[in-house]
Amino acid sequence: MKNLFSIAGKVAVITGGSRGIGAMIARGFLENGAKVYISARKEEELKATAQELSALGECIPIVADLGSQAGTEAFAKALQERESKIDILVNNAGASWGAPLDDFPENGWDKIMQVNVKSIFFLTQKLLPQLRAAGSDEDPARVINIASINGITNPKLENYSYSASKAAVIQLTRHMAADLAKDNVNINGIAPGFFPSKMTAYLIDEVAETAPTAIPRGRMGQPEDIAGTAIYLSSRASAWVCGHTLVLDGGSVAQAG
Repeated sequence: MKNLFSIAGKVAVITGGSRGIGAMIARGFLENGAKVYISARKEEELKATAQELSALGECIPIVADLGSQAGTEAFAKALQERESKIDILVNNAGASWGAPLDDFPENGWDKIMQVNVKSIFFLTQKLLPQLRAAGSDEDPARVINIASINGITNPKLENYSYSASKAAVIQLTRHMAADLAKDNVNINGIAPGFFPSKMTAYLIDEVAETAPTAIPRGRMGQPEDIAGTAIYLSSRASAWVCGHTLVLDGGSVAQAG
């Protein structure tokens, strides 16, 4: 039981890894001995993050646009050409859209579902040979889908397609996990509460002010919180955790009832 939480030597892929939660997880993986691929749409930002993180370990950037099926398949092909085995896939890339209910546009629905749900399913599907090759009875390969507490409780925001997509991610995690467990591919999810990121930048001041009372733990999420949870779900310690989405929110969902 000495190395229950070790991920040293594992190969990990993190979509949306250039900033926010993805970059936090990438840093945690690298500091704990994993080889990490990160993807994002914006090449300059991606390469800058990879260069910074490369001081901690082997971090390889691959530009990818998961906003289309062609982009998802191209990214999978790029990974297949580089790795015969992938131990960890973190489906973190995500997008949001806000508009009043009466005016919410169809493209604000379709874009979010493509990035947040469809790309998770098809990227995982395309990488199944590499995931199956990495998994064993003792230590299966891991897929971690990043959902959100917005998919569990009413976010009280006008982000209808986002909250619906994250609820879909939680169900997709459950469904795929049951089917792939026999192949030594473990699928679980994380539903984060509020973490500072570019996507949540417009709310940071408000949340910082209300956190002491609105969040039972009294603060926003920190890099160690998300990285530690992802490391747990990627290590031997969680080999029997299958099909669950861990809520990582400082108690917000519990308080919401």
